[in-house]
Amino acid sequence: MLTYILRRLLFAIPLLFLIAVVSFIIIELPPGDYLTVYVMNLKQSGEQIDQAALEVLRARYGLDKPLFTRFFIWLGGVLKGDFGYSFMWEKPVSELIGPRLWYTVLISVLATVFAWTFGFLIGVYSGIRQYSVGDYVFTVLGYVGLATPNFLMALILLWAVFVVFGVSLGGLFSPEYANAPWSWAKFIDLLKHIWLPVIVIGGSSMAGLIRILRANLLDELEKPYVTAAKARGVPEKKLYWKYPLRVAVIPFASTAGWVLPEIVSGAVVTGIVLNLPTVGVILLDALKSQDMYLAGSLVMFLSIFTIIGTIISDIILAWLDPRIRFE
Repeated sequence: MLTYILRRLLFAIPLLFLIAVVSFIIIELPPGDYLTVYVMNLKQSGEQIDQAALEVLRARYGLDKPLFTRFFIWLGGVLKGDFGYSFMWEKPVSELIGPRLWYTVLISVLATVFAWTFGFLIGVYSGIRQYSVGDYVFTVLGYVGLATPNFLMALILLWAVFVVFGVSLGGLFSPEYANAPWSWAKFIDLLKHIWLPVIVIGGSSMAGLIRILRANLLDELEKPYVTAAKARGVPEKKLYWKYPLRVAVIPFASTAGWVLPEIVSGAVVTGIVLNLPTVGVILLDALKSQDMYLAGSLVMFLSIFTIIGTIISDIILAWLDPRIRFE
């Protein structure tokens, strides 16, 4: 098992390099660069900029160098912990995304735990208790969760909390704690706010996981070996947990590879609605303004999330199905 995990980690290194190359090229594909967008915005506001100043800015930001050179300068900096300079925010990328990245990781991990825990429990219940009242209730809630966009669910919950309790839960902190140093009171205030984005962002993933596990478990329970085990008097609880559930959970576990990045990248609009200090919001701005170093760094972090999720998924699958690790 350890050899299998080490092999998966080693495969991740060239994959990350390939993702970095492709991502940087895609970011550079639109015509022009950051200064093109900058000049266009100045012209729209009625301001003018002379060509000499433009060339100075181009040299300052390194935009006068070929794409190949810019990529390896950026990649070399990344290996040293320097992710480049954000043109739009005029500060180092590491200073800009550092605090946001931690909040993003925190919300993503909590949302993933929420989605997996309740998705597993409800999926098992719905599969074992098919057509019960609880199954119907959870099925309806699952369809609602799949059909309702995250940003709309966020607006509904914000409105409901404000009407019922008279408080606004936008952001992760109350105004008096937003820029205050960390304290016990600030931590409690974070707990009062963070449950809302966790439920909103994790809710849609949970609804999909419920449907996957329920369908697979129902399919497994119809197989002949389950019928034969019941005929031999094997207790239902032991039968369900030892055999059908272990097989049915394999497709459930395989979703870990896309749950983590989907939660991060899919929460851009939700982050804007809830005023969350996450990387998804600034990624959208960076792509619109062609801020290549900022956008490239954020895409790399999303790729790392994807690879981490895939490795976790592979480990779980290898633990559930010995055929995978033996191969």
